[in-house]
Parts: sequence; structure tokens; C-alpha cells
Amino acid sequence: MFSQGQLIFALCFFIAFVIAMIFAYRKDLALHKIFYKGNYKVLIGFFLFIAILFVIKIFLKR
Repeated sequence: MFSQGQLIFALCFFIAFVIAMIFAYRKDLALHKIFYKGNYKVLIGFFLFIAILFVIKIFLKR
């Protein structure tokens, strides 16, 4: 499906991408703490909304 060179390139690219993202996140960590306070509430609300949709789907199926 993929040649050995393509797989090696994909692996190297993935490793470099992850390392770059770690450095970028560490650089912006102070800003994240200031501007994104309480974002976990949005995430919890999103998961709750998805769970409610599944419950509605199960009850309307019967």
C-alpha cells in the first residue's frame, strides 16, 4: 500500500509535528491560563448535549 520511504517520512513528520506542538503549547501556556479559564465547562456541556441526543435517540427508537 505504502512504500517504505513513505512510511519513514510519515513517521518522521509525525514525530517532528508532535515536538513542534509541545514547544508551541509550552510557549503559550501563560496565555492559555489567562484567556481560557473555565473552558472545561464548555467541554462538559458539549458531552452532556451529545449524551442527551443519544438518550433521545434510544427512547424514540422504541
